[in-house]
Parts: sequence; structure tokens; C-alpha cells
Amino acid sequence: MDCSHVQFSLDKSNIDYQQLQMLFNQAAFWARERTIKDLQTAVINSNPVVTVWDGKNMIGFCRGTSDGVYRGTIWDVVIDKQYQGLGLGRKLVETALSHPLMSQVERVYLMTTYQQKFYQKIGFQENKSTTMVLQNAYEINAIGLGDSSKIEEPRVLDTLTW
Repeated sequence: MDCSHVQFSLDKSNIDYQQLQMLFNQAAFWARERTIKDLQTAVINSNPVVTVWDGKNMIGFCRGTSDGVYRGTIWDVVIDKQYQGLGLGRKLVETALSHPLMSQVERVYLMTTYQQKFYQKIGFQENKSTTMVLQNAYEINAIGLGDSSKIEEPRVLDTLTW
């Protein structure tokens, strides 16, 4: 298949969430139950977000989160089944990794269940040292901050001289 007309975009405002939901349902067993509202929230809180387009059809997606210095994470890499095996997935991940928020971080993480070999070809390595996860399956007793508009700047205590 000729993919010379396929375009990559970093513009979140062009995302068609119905197409994104259909893409996940078609090509990502791990994301089939995602709602449009939840997808919108994930996209809003992610940067970079990369989409792949064949004309008006979204055929690929991934998103990242990053502090721009120390850590970044790649999430939700998906390519339409009809376009898999053509190098678009690799280009999708490389586009996200080349974004200024990702390209300078010390480490970029990703989680994958069955695609380790694909990501190894891009340069990712298995990492057994970061294996902890919190699933939010129970209520965390967070310290209430009350009205955040009333939080004051820290004060410097007066120093006493003896």
C-alpha cells in the first residue's frame, strides 16, 4: 500500500473523538471500553498527541505525558489494522519522541503487553526495575487542602538571636 499521502498531525483540535473511539475498538483490545468523554480528558491532559490521517480518516494515534526534563511516557499507540506493518506505527512513535517535551528527557517509559519486539526496534529496552503500579482500587486518605484559593505562600520565620 502506498502511504505517501498519509499525514501526521500534532494538532489536538483536529481530533475526531468518534473516529478515535472506533480506532481503539477496532485495533486496541486494551482500550475497547473507553468513552468519548474519557478520551477527551486523556487528550486534554496529554502532550504531545500525534494523530495519523489518510484523508479524513484517522488511522493512527498516540499520546505522551512529560515533565520536559526527567521523565516522559508514551501511551495508547494504535494503528488501524489495515495499515499495520507499513512502518506507520514506528513513524508515529518517533514523531511523539521527537517532540520538544519528549526529546530531551532522561527517560521515556511505555507499557506494552504484547508488542515488546516492535518497541525494541525503536530503541526501547526492557526495564524490570520499575514494576510498581497503583490501580486506585481503594480509597486513598488524601489530606484535604480545603479551598485552594486561600493557600498562602510559605512564610519565612523570624530568626531569633541568642
